Amino acid sequence: MRRDELLKPLRKRSLAERLWAKRPSALALAYAATILSLAGGSFWATRQPLPFAGEPIVVVAVPPVEEITTASTANAEDDAAAEEQAAAAETPDTPAGEEFIGNSRQDAVVIEGPMEQDTYQQEASLVVSPRRPLTPSPVPSITETSAWGPLPKISRQGDTASKTYARKTSLSVIHSDAPKIALLLGGMGLNRKLTQKAIKELPSDVTLAFAPYGNDLQEQVDKARNEGHEVFLQVPMEPIGFPANNPGPKTLVGDAPDADNLNALRWHMSRFTGYAGVVNYQGSRFLSMPKPLRPVLGEVKDRGLYFLEDGSMSLSSTESAANITKAKVQRAKVVIDADPSPQAIISALTLLEEQATGTGFAIGTGSGLEVTIDTVRDWAKAAAERGIVLVPISASFKGRTG
Repeated sequence: MRRDELLKPLRKRSLAERLWAKRPSALALAYAATILSLAGGSFWATRQPLPFAGEPIVVVAVPPVEEITTASTANAEDDAAAEEQAAAAETPDTPAGEEFIGNSRQDAVVIEGPMEQDTYQQEASLVVSPRRPLTPSPVPSITETSAWGPLPKISRQGDTASKTYARKTSLSVIHSDAPKIALLLGGMGLNRKLTQKAIKELPSDVTLAFAPYGNDLQEQVDKARNEGHEVFLQVPMEPIGFPANNPGPKTLVGDAPDADNLNALRWHMSRFTGYAGVVNYQGSRFLSMPKPLRPVLGEVKDRGLYFLEDGSMSLSSTESAANITKAKVQRAKVVIDADPSPQAIISALTLLEEQATGTGFAIGTGSGLEVTIDTVRDWAKAAAERGIVLVPISASFKGRTG
């Protein structure tokens, strides 16, 4: 307060001065004006007529749904019946007494006409049925519950995984003079994208071998078998240069006690169900040693499985060990992608065709590389036109393999 104001004499303020001192602030006035505006606007809106509010303007009567049948909208049941008739027309009736290997009669490749080798390509008629799912696994009667997990076993009735889980092939095809090729591609289950590519794009007669180390193995195996692919289990075995060259955990090792190798084998066998046989992964040293190999083949036989040697090594004791253990063993002749280039793979497949033409049967193996999958897919179409019959690996255990 200034000094001159303090020196002024006291006096009573007028009414106007007192009212002016109590006037509201500008902010309070703005707030009150806003409230009054909103209230007034709301009151005005409620007093206005709204002819289009509430009741609908147009009432539409919806007639009951009528079923319309046209050339493009046939009844679903008629479609199903037509498909069944078409499938029946495509698949000839099987002669009385015909036998099959496997578990799905519709999977058979039916061959009609003369089976002489020199006239086969001109006179034989090939009818290949669509893909059919294989028997779902596990089948309780051939499955043992163990400390490792589910293991295959021979049932009391003598049923085996090698028969139950195999893809069916007509014995008339297996024992015919037609050139037949059994092909197995391994390494499945490790790369989901390539595994799905192989399942979907390769002919269902190509057998797929799954490694024991992938994720969601049972799910991937089930998808493969649902598309008609026969499945084998890859078992890692000691190669030359082990352990620097190591196939993976629980590899079967030549100098290990038999009990350790059998425990490792059972662990691999328990990773998934639905396989008809076992195939080695590497194993150049292990498969050359008959002593540790014999109990392994004995275990494979006692569990009702086939054993396939993949053909990647020149020296092997598999045949001699199989003679002692009575295991069901076959050996592939050609690894088709030892050189993983399209030209080399085509050359290897051509070699298989030559062997099949000369002896009636040839077995090849390969891996699940993208180049291998693409090359085999395209080759299979052309090979069928040349009279080559593609069969699953299980067929080689029943047919003439040279």
